Amino acid sequence: MHESYCEQLLPFASNPQLLEQYTNASGGIRTGKLMEHLDSLAGSIAYKHMLGPGVETLGSVQDQGFYIVTASVDRLDMLAPLSPVRDLRLSGQVIYTGKSSMEVAVQMEALGKDGQDDDTLLLGRFSMVCRDAYTHKAHPVHPLVVSTPEERALHAMGEAHKNRRQTMASRSLDRVPPSSAEAQILHDFYLKYGKEDLDLTDNERVWMGDTQLEKCMLMFPQERNVHQKVFGGYLMRLAYELAFTNARLFTREHVRFLSLDGISFARPVPIGSVLRLTSHIVYSTTSPQFPTLVHALVQANVVDVKTGQEQTTNNFRFTWCGEEGQSLGRQVVPKTYQEAMHWLDAKRALEMGAQIRGLRTH
Repeated sequence: MHESYCEQLLPFASNPQLLEQYTNASGGIRTGKLMEHLDSLAGSIAYKHMLGPGVETLGSVQDQGFYIVTASVDRLDMLAPLSPVRDLRLSGQVIYTGKSSMEVAVQMEALGKDGQDDDTLLLGRFSMVCRDAYTHKAHPVHPLVVSTPEERALHAMGEAHKNRRQTMASRSLDRVPPSSAEAQILHDFYLKYGKEDLDLTDNERVWMGDTQLEKCMLMFPQERNVHQKVFGGYLMRLAYELAFTNARLFTREHVRFLSLDGISFARPVPIGSVLRLTSHIVYSTTSPQFPTLVHALVQANVVDVKTGQEQTTNNFRFTWCGEEGQSLGRQVVPKTYQEAMHWLDAKRALEMGAQIRGLRTH
């Protein structure tokens, strides 16, 4: 397991020129660019597992006979703020393998002045799959050898993550209806906020469809990966920045990134295509810890410029919090059944995030 370990140092505290390239409008670090690095790191880790710890360059995909793509990002949970600015270390390794898939665990740490670990800022998981370079079907990956108690614990965690992902997929609202308890929660919410003739004195109702924010871009070859498609980390950054803008407009206050609650990669984005990113705020609430919590969904579609037809390539989910001020006075409300399913999906994601933060604190 340890032979797939990779790390990347970002010396923000000691390199003002580097910091300038990553500084956001609030003087902090651009989280979307860090996500871009994490996706690249996960790919490097997966290739290192397949090619050996001494590999320095990938070479031709055809010569290797296989290629690796990101199937999904299960979660990226921000456990502590990025501020104050410190040197960061991004690291990770393969912790579990299936027949043609790999679970890659990543983390981001802030380093103290002596170079020692100061604080774990982020934990996350990428699911990578291996494909045959010629048939594009599943390609077997090397089985993982674990040799220490720590590695066995990580391996068990990776297996549990994979099993939980399969369970969640079987419960997906795209496949099965909501549970009776969820249906009751949704109906109670409709009675409280959804009826057209309600007089909402304490909350401002915002229909989910009215939160739409959109961005269209032409995909240039400078953002390609080794497979000559648009780099997935670049798409993550674009989606993050659009969703952040939407969350900022909806809350009308400063928000802090809490989690990336999931990314599904349905198909690659070709160079030269038109990418349409559409963002909605699909859930808003408060909690004892956070006066403001908002969840955003971003859908990425590729537009065929000749026919005008669109295909969905990715779905991204993000959660932000506000830590100061009064409770959020705006309530996002679904109007259609599809929007109601987005609302329930977001509710599930926030409950999972609260559980993870609780376990981490414990």
